Amino acid sequence: MNARQPLASTTPDRTEQSLGSIAVQLPGATAVFRELKLDFCCNGHVSLRQAVQDKNLSLAEVVNQLNALEHCEDLPDELTATDLVDHIIARYHDVHRTQLPELIRMAHRVETVHQNNPNVPAGLAKLLESIRDDLLDHMVKEETILFPLFKSGGNPQIGQPIGMMRAEHISHGEAMDHVNALTNDATPPAGACNTWRALYLGIAQFNEDLINHIHLENNVLFPAFETAIAPATRSGCGGGGNGCGCH
Repeated sequence: MNARQPLASTTPDRTEQSLGSIAVQLPGATAVFRELKLDFCCNGHVSLRQAVQDKNLSLAEVVNQLNALEHCEDLPDELTATDLVDHIIARYHDVHRTQLPELIRMAHRVETVHQNNPNVPAGLAKLLESIRDDLLDHMVKEETILFPLFKSGGNPQIGQPIGMMRAEHISHGEAMDHVNALTNDATPPAGACNTWRALYLGIAQFNEDLINHIHLENNVLFPAFETAIAPATRSGCGGGGNGCGCH
């Protein structure tokens, strides 16, 4: 079972790229730059190497932080339910918890600085905050109730919590439909600043991650237990299932 191919076969050398180009090409880079006080807005033309040197930082350490933002989507052909649960938590739950605060911060910034721009996504920050609250609550329920049941082999009543998670997945998809409508499918307007462009890049990545996250649960993980005749730990996960409502 392979969910997707890797996003890239090799990690690009970013040392001579400008801060601005990295910010609008690599989701999550803005959070790294903010933490290190590297100005990707006004000094977005400065190369990563030069910016790091000016701050007396370690270029290798900064590059490693940026490279860590790359996410490989390859999965082995055979996974136990425990393996898949652990993958979902590490690849999607933990990543969403990192993505959303930075997206919300940038949305507030864009809405404030560009409030007179007719293309500004007014209300985006509030919408993302609502998505964050709902998704965090959803993931906690999965991690504390449903996923432990999967790891223990399931039980005859497992269909009820799975049904609740499927319903919440539909709500997540509907919320993202509103985000996409508000942001013109995460397409920045002509002349958008680096923060605005980075915000929309991050939204596009979050949307893709959420779709893949829900796909793995709805169509791979959940059916392995919904179709089981008796509760038992399964060494593989079958396909099928319902759509996620994210498209």
